Amino acid sequence: MATTSFTPLHDRILVRRTEEGETMRGGIIIPDSAKEKPQQGEVVSVGKGKSNDEGKVFPLDVKAGDTILFGKYSGTEIKLDGEELLIMREEEVLGIVSK
Repeated sequence: MATTSFTPLHDRILVRRTEEGETMRGGIIIPDSAKEKPQQGEVVSVGKGKSNDEGKVFPLDVKAGDTILFGKYSGTEIKLDGEELLIMREEEVLGIVSK
């Protein structure tokens, strides 16, 4: 299987959602189709940054490997090599999670 290399443009980032464990409420197992999609993910790759009218590029605050939180409806879902990923602008990131 070929691995596709993908680099987002400008201030966009590529994000892999982090999967949560199987949720149980009152002993009931919630099927995958009924679970909400996680709003946390790992940054896979980032663009070069946002540029202003003079052409100066401002690098992004997030970098590959960062764990981030994002809004419920943020980003655009894509499939790359059979894996579901999100592309979003840096402004859609709510914050970086540090451990």
